[in-house]
Amino acid sequence: MFRMLPNTDLNVHPLCLGGNVFGWGADRDQSFAVLDAYVEAGGNFIDTADTYSSWQGTDGGESETIIGDWMAARSNRDELIIATKVGKLPGMNNLRPETIRTQMERSLRLLRTDRVDLYYAHMDHDDSMPDALGTFDSLVRSGHTRYLAASNYSPERLSLALDLATDNGWAPFVALQPEYHLMNREFEKGLLQVCLERNLGVLPYYALARGYLTGKYRVGGPDVESVRAAGASVYVGEQGEGVLSALEHVAADHEVPLAAAALAWLAARPTVVAPIASARTVRQLAELLPMADLQLSAEEIAALDSASQPLMSYPSETLVLERPSNCEEAGRRGER
Repeated sequence: MFRMLPNTDLNVHPLCLGGNVFGWGADRDQSFAVLDAYVEAGGNFIDTADTYSSWQGTDGGESETIIGDWMAARSNRDELIIATKVGKLPGMNNLRPETIRTQMERSLRLLRTDRVDLYYAHMDHDDSMPDALGTFDSLVRSGHTRYLAASNYSPERLSLALDLATDNGWAPFVALQPEYHLMNREFEKGLLQVCLERNLGVLPYYALARGYLTGKYRVGGPDVESVRAAGASVYVGEQGEGVLSALEHVAADHEVPLAAAALAWLAARPTVVAPIASARTVRQLAELLPMADLQLSAEEIAALDSASQPLMSYPSETLVLERPSNCEEAGRRGER
């Protein structure tokens, strides 16, 4: 069931638990309950970032704090693979060497650990790439992080970063975290080829299209009270209904929730190691976990492929974004 992230010794659960809701949609007690249930189900891979959840108007760090407190309470740090990110926190949304070093120290303090397993450049910036990559390399050499990864990079910039690391003998990015799901397959247009050629593991975010692929948001359906409702609403329409209909057939055949079927499709894509999905409650988590053992047939994968065509393209985050101005905007983009 577990999968090895290429070019690492990280053996990860096929569902990476997203920590973006901890301290936002889920309070401390709810977050602890979800984390406990995930580990009890065999999970070991948790994703967070220094900026979660600054879109509430805070300094960020709520998610890292909750995860750190939980690991300390459970004494289970050594059993987990922890990923966090730098480069998107308002006021620190750059990849300058001083920012990378400062935010790493802050993340370690909040996570109550001496190292992280995977440290991301949360998004690309126009800062000096050699300076940034050299600083990331120093964090690997010092033991502050075991491996490096990238998120929200274009194919060209990702290739450049990998080339620079090779040319200078720096620790390279071993993984990419892009937006990728049945409602947005833009990843397949360029980044997929880079990841195939360079043997990068892919850990997609928004794996459930901001919650849309759970089936809760339908044309003519009732309003859903959720911090993600605004984000999911962009997919409601004829194309989305076609995808949900195909998902319903697959899910019914396997007697699993729609969310699990959607994650299983993603987990079967080339280069994908573990989709990232979050849950505010244990009940929501239970809808995701069946994906770990779910194997879709070639026919089922083809049906979902067909339903999700033509490729749907939404604005990417390969450029610097302004700070979300309100909770609705945060629901659309700020949480990642």
